[in-house]
Amino acid sequence: MKPCQTVGLRWFGLGLMSLMLGLLGWIGWSDGSARSTSESQTPVAALAEPARKLSASSAEAPAMPIGQASQQITPAELVLGGQGFPGGRTSVREFGARGDGLTDDAPAVQRAVDARPGVLYFPPGTYRLGKTITIDLDKTGPLAIVGSSGVRVIMAGAGPVFRFIGTHQGTASPTTVQPPVWQQQRMPTVEGLEILGDHPEASGIQADGTMQLGVHRVLIRQVRHGVHLLRRNRNVIISQCHIYDNRGVGVFLDDVDLHQINVVGSHISYNKGGGIVSRAGNVRNLQISGCDIETNVVNILLDATGSRYGTAEVAITGCTIQHGGGPDSANIRILGAGEKYRWGHMCIASNVFSDVDINVHLNDVEDVTLTGNTFWMAYRYNLLAENCSRLVLSGNVFGRNPGYDYVKQVLPNAFRLVSCRDVVLQGVIIHDVREAEAGLVLEDCERVNVVGCTFVDCSGAGLLLRNVRRSRISDCLVDHQQAPEGWAAIRVQGGQDNLITGNLLSGLLEMEPASGQAFGNLERRRGPEPAPEKGLVPEILPVQKKSPMLEKAPIPEKVLVPEKAPGLENPPATERQ
Repeated sequence: MKPCQTVGLRWFGLGLMSLMLGLLGWIGWSDGSARSTSESQTPVAALAEPARKLSASSAEAPAMPIGQASQQITPAELVLGGQGFPGGRTSVREFGARGDGLTDDAPAVQRAVDARPGVLYFPPGTYRLGKTITIDLDKTGPLAIVGSSGVRVIMAGAGPVFRFIGTHQGTASPTTVQPPVWQQQRMPTVEGLEILGDHPEASGIQADGTMQLGVHRVLIRQVRHGVHLLRRNRNVIISQCHIYDNRGVGVFLDDVDLHQINVVGSHISYNKGGGIVSRAGNVRNLQISGCDIETNVVNILLDATGSRYGTAEVAITGCTIQHGGGPDSANIRILGAGEKYRWGHMCIASNVFSDVDINVHLNDVEDVTLTGNTFWMAYRYNLLAENCSRLVLSGNVFGRNPGYDYVKQVLPNAFRLVSCRDVVLQGVIIHDVREAEAGLVLEDCERVNVVGCTFVDCSGAGLLLRNVRRSRISDCLVDHQQAPEGWAAIRVQGGQDNLITGNLLSGLLEMEPASGQAFGNLERRRGPEPAPEKGLVPEILPVQKKSPMLEKAPIPEKVLVPEKAPGLENPPATERQ
């Protein structure tokens, strides 16, 4: 063989060997890459698998999607039943609850509660209960009952759906809270479900001896009482709830010793026993804010009659409170404990009141401010205050709105203070009071200061003071566009030591001399200008010329007067300058 041929065969062999080695390397690399990819996906699948099994076994939330396993779980997801929630909750279905709306699930739910779950979860469904679920917090430990969207719990037996029982006997001060309460009973919660009554004695949620109870995003209807607080509780929050169409009271503070309760952002309507009711007991720091409270027989009733402590330190702000439930209905009615134990310290501000017998009724209370509210469409009284002291009423509108004509009757919209002392009315408007003695009636009152107020188109009189002592009406405007004959802007009957000054009146000021003093008021009868008699033509006066005295007189020339002629009796005139 020739040398050149030998060299060629050698290079060919080396090339073939290199090709084979490259092919084997490529095959090995491909297999390793595939294994690496498979291994990198295994943790995601492993994380998703328990969620799939949990979903299949309990018919709950769907499995966690691949690719989201490594995302951080937020507290909101944990509370609201989000993707991270399954690991920290106990489902009532794990204890045999069916949620089909037919089976009595009460035994299963009670077993779940007694298992000390921490968070008890109701998956979507309808759960029918034949008896109350009792949560003895000292035994169950802290418990939150949480439902998903669409969860309905039907109470088919007597009593509340959930009864929380605690042992807290202290106040809200940390030093009075015993260690077992913090360890076992803190912050019981019901959230995110509907409670529906199917028994004449069914109720919603009841609590006794709890610390920091929370009721959030709950619909309660067709039961007796919605949220019922008994004996002793502290630091209660009710928020974003719909408490609607119940036979008793929406939120019932039933002779309870309770300090610190907030009712916020909720609808409380059509409850035949009242919207928010506090009777007797010892209630302090009640805040009602940002709520719509409608068509309860009394929308808010704070009744301390016969109570040693009653209800005080109350703020009712930013609510729409309207539509009564029958005769003697009221939007707010506050009844004190009487002359010996009169309570108060109340702020009623920035609310809208309408469409009841009495918009606000105060009796035997003290230290109350009503500021920045709008009152209208009162069948009897916009405000009735009896035997109260230290009231401040400022910046309110008391009247009517004719655009709302669904009540085909005359609405008095009256304003009356009886036996009240130390009262300030400042910057209020009272208008269109009908079929009443006056726009504002003060009777048997003492030390009332009415300053800078406006009284417009009120029947009877603008203001009536009857047996009023040491009171002052000043800087007010009292007007009537179509005042009837003899209409009085201010009428004072009896009383003594009263001062009426600096007012602009379109009617008469009627005041008995012994009642006090009146000066500096502008009184003017209001009515059309009298028409001229027929046939009389008013005299046309000539246009008066400009007075010659106003013009600069010319200096006359010297005129020589002739001497006296013989026979003339007149003396000679002197030369005029």
